[in-house]
Amino acid sequence: MSVLSHAESFAGLRVVQVPADGPLPAADGPVAWRIDQPDWGDATEHVPCPRFRDAFDRFVDATGESVEALVVGSWGYAAVNPAPLDQLCAAAPRLPNLTALFLGDIVSEECEISWMRVGDVSRLLTAYPKLEVLGVRGGEDFRFSPVRHGRLRRLEVESGGLSGDFVRAVLDSELPALTDLELWLGVEYYGGDTTVDDLAPLLAGQRFPALRRLGLRNAEHADEIAEALAAAPVVRRLELLDLSLGALTDRGALALAGGQPLTHLTKLDLSHHYVTDEVVAAVQAALPGVAVDLSDPQEPYIEGDEVYRYTLVSE
Repeated sequence: MSVLSHAESFAGLRVVQVPADGPLPAADGPVAWRIDQPDWGDATEHVPCPRFRDAFDRFVDATGESVEALVVGSWGYAAVNPAPLDQLCAAAPRLPNLTALFLGDIVSEECEISWMRVGDVSRLLTAYPKLEVLGVRGGEDFRFSPVRHGRLRRLEVESGGLSGDFVRAVLDSELPALTDLELWLGVEYYGGDTTVDDLAPLLAGQRFPALRRLGLRNAEHADEIAEALAAAPVVRRLELLDLSLGALTDRGALALAGGQPLTHLTKLDLSHHYVTDEVVAAVQAALPGVAVDLSDPQEPYIEGDEVYRYTLVSE
């Protein structure tokens, strides 16, 4: 998913917008329905948006058992109205075939990611035991509790600052089917206080035995993560390793290239980086046969003696 534009596909399905009024458009085969109700003028703090509540109920009444994938956009003004977790969980019996859910398909013009009020998103896994794909985006009151779920294959958590509490709760969960894990760690200023120590059980290969694709993305401390991954046992069973969107420099890139063998990977994604051209060439030469993405190079911002490097997403 991208914070720059609304999703056009999700879980391998074309996204179709639920209209604000009128009947649903005809769908040729399975689709991912997208529902939203942007509402800035009438937002009441800590109160769910009534327009979203009514629109969602109408949608579920009209579709019910046919819904396999759902994308939730603006639930009012997400900086003021809390995410509709209660409503989504209560609707589970009426959505018995839902296998893919994304909560928070909201772009910055609608609400900055760090302002989005969400809550404990692990409740969605408890409510929907058939979920195979869960994506969540948020920042304010963004929480997770340890949970057991037997079918979840992909978990994607997007944030401008993901707390260590959130990450530790994910890693304390029992997710035996999980093959894809993506965490946007963000920056400390917006609550991203996750450390390499918090990630230790994951890096040691002690969690999620089916894991094959790992993204530790949008990380302010990408160099420290890269250094830890250079010797991390979990890397040996991965097909894809993704450190994109962060503040990776020569230090982290060289640590990866000079650490344990990575030639078994099909892809190493380091896009949006601060790596010099010389080191880019060295990393690519060290990994023949691996699709190494070092696109979107960035220039640091220098002010006096200070050098600033930014993740793609923060506020």
